[in-house]
Amino acid sequence: MTQPILYIVVPCYNEEAVLPITGPMFLEKLRELTESGQIREESRVLFVNDGSKDGTWDEILRLRQSDEHAQGLKLSRNQGHQNALLAGLMTAKDYADVTISVDCDGQDDLNAMDAMLKEYQDGAEVVYGVRASRETDTVFKRTSAQGLYKLLRLFGAEVVYNHADYRLMSKKALEGLAQFKEVNLFLRGLIPLVGFKSSSVYYDRKARLAGETHYPLSKMLHLALDGITSLSVRPLKMITSLGLLVSLISLIAVVVVVIIKLFGYTVQGWTSLLCVIFLLGGVQIFCLGIIGEYIGKIYAESKARPRYIIEKNTLEEKPENTENSQNP
Repeated sequence: MTQPILYIVVPCYNEEAVLPITGPMFLEKLRELTESGQIREESRVLFVNDGSKDGTWDEILRLRQSDEHAQGLKLSRNQGHQNALLAGLMTAKDYADVTISVDCDGQDDLNAMDAMLKEYQDGAEVVYGVRASRETDTVFKRTSAQGLYKLLRLFGAEVVYNHADYRLMSKKALEGLAQFKEVNLFLRGLIPLVGFKSSSVYYDRKARLAGETHYPLSKMLHLALDGITSLSVRPLKMITSLGLLVSLISLIAVVVVVIIKLFGYTVQGWTSLLCVIFLLGGVQIFCLGIIGEYIGKIYAESKARPRYIIEKNTLEEKPENTENSQNP
């Protein structure tokens, strides 16, 4: 297999503090891979500005001015991490043979890219970057993250355990991903549905180099809910099963009450009656909330709004200081 053109896709949202640190790191890694003969000189690092409110885009432009291998993609507004990542991947698809997506915070081990490219050379179309352990996490972070993956699997979402969005995808895999048109994106569960040969590379994740995390517990829970409702109908089936179970218990309770009444026992039970009413009311509201999530997803899909709008793409710009050829 010949040397591929690699595009490293880096979604950025309010990363003004960390980008001056990690940007040169990405470019240095690209340079190492090029000099070692693993990728071609035409390879690039594509930074995707997801409607940042700080100076992230200015930092991207500064990186581009200092190194032609740095390129930028500016979205018209904030579309969320998954849409920004998709915008970068779909743009890179037209220029690259293979892409590696990585977060901007510098926590992912860039040296794992060597192993990813080796797996690609061996025939893998998708290579997942998987955390080897979570020893550096706090107890709360480790417990909540592991619970998130288990919850996703429980409700039928196909995800790779301890894998986020650090992955290699070939042009073939990207073309397959492009055929998925849904608006509600959860790439961690969507990419396994593309198929093709895949493998995993394990690495140790480091602490964030600067700035603050954009994935607190609330966003993690929201991401999990999006993943479950976008990729699986198992919660609806569970609601049906729960409804049948509650109906069966209610039927048994009616029979018991009738028997007690026939034998002349008095039933006081206003406390137990209120408890049953509260319980059933809570279950019904919860079930309606789950159904509402699915209806909301259907509503968003039916409108078919664009998942992202690109305001500026430096890949399409001509190099600066170019002179037009003079007529003879």
